[in-house]
Amino acid sequence: MGGLIRLARNQRKMSEADLSARVGIARSTLQLIEKEHPKVEIGLVFEAAALVGGPLFVDDPSRLAPEISRVNDKLALLPQSVGRPRSEVG
Repeated sequence: MGGLIRLARNQRKMSEADLSARVGIARSTLQLIEKEHPKVEIGLVFEAAALVGGPLFVDDPSRLAPEISRVNDKLALLPQSVGRPRSEVG
């Protein structure tokens, strides 16, 4: 689920700082969520997923492995960080 959260966050052009502030957690905790660290509270994972619009559950467990593979493929193509767009000075 951490990969899905990272993918959805990047697709929405949200930085780690933006999402962690919305969830009410430290940026380091969000990094642990995205790395699927086992000691992170599941409620925080669900909150982050809900805020980026990620799915919380799958209806067919047989689709889970291909979905994880697809997400990992997309994550490999994304930049390492997402920054805020620079405003033009006119």
